[in-house]
Amino acid sequence: MNVSVRVLVAAAALLLGVQVQAQGAKPAQFQEGLHYFVIDGAPASIAQPLEVIEAFSYLCSHCNTFDPYIDAWKSRKPDHVEFRRMPVVFGRGSWELYARGFVTAEMLGVAEEAHGALMDRLWKDKKVMRSMEELADFYSQFGVEADKFMGAARSFAVDARLKRDQLQLQSYGITATPTVILGGKYRIAGNAAVPSFDVMLEVVDYLIARESAGFQQSSVAAD
Repeated sequence: MNVSVRVLVAAAALLLGVQVQAQGAKPAQFQEGLHYFVIDGAPASIAQPLEVIEAFSYLCSHCNTFDPYIDAWKSRKPDHVEFRRMPVVFGRGSWELYARGFVTAEMLGVAEEAHGALMDRLWKDKKVMRSMEELADFYSQFGVEADKFMGAARSFAVDARLKRDQLQLQSYGITATPTVILGGKYRIAGNAAVPSFDVMLEVVDYLIARESAGFQQSSVAAD
């Protein structure tokens, strides 16, 4: 190799190295199929307001760990984003008990108020409740009489809501908890490319920003 060729090769290598360093200095763009997944059959566009769902279970230790992360995220989420929780059953009787309890509490208006306390009772105090009567007694401290809670838990309305939620979660392709669903279109969960809850919520924020920008552009075009 003559001198001029060696100089050109060295220059090209130097330029490549600079480009790699520059690229490495920027946060990598999150990729579909790696950091998040588009749900089969999902609509091409998401309606406003954007809805974020946390698929969870009270008996999932990872969901307990995720709680302070999602609570911090809720305090800073955009105003046009709505958040709610949806309990997963996965065919497990113990998970179904707590899912039914959550749906009942939600219909009675105390689910969010009681959420943190129930997680603490299970994972800090190590007090597992194994019957609806015990759950009714727990929720009574939030202003719902135990008898009223028990009656609601056995009602057709709670049955129908629980079945509908599980069918919806199945349609989202959820196989683990916690999983975040954005607008019924995107599924975000931990994996090798999403190694922490911080990264998981960064992906959520990225998708919210992207979908919000698309919605704004559509609104401007319509005007």
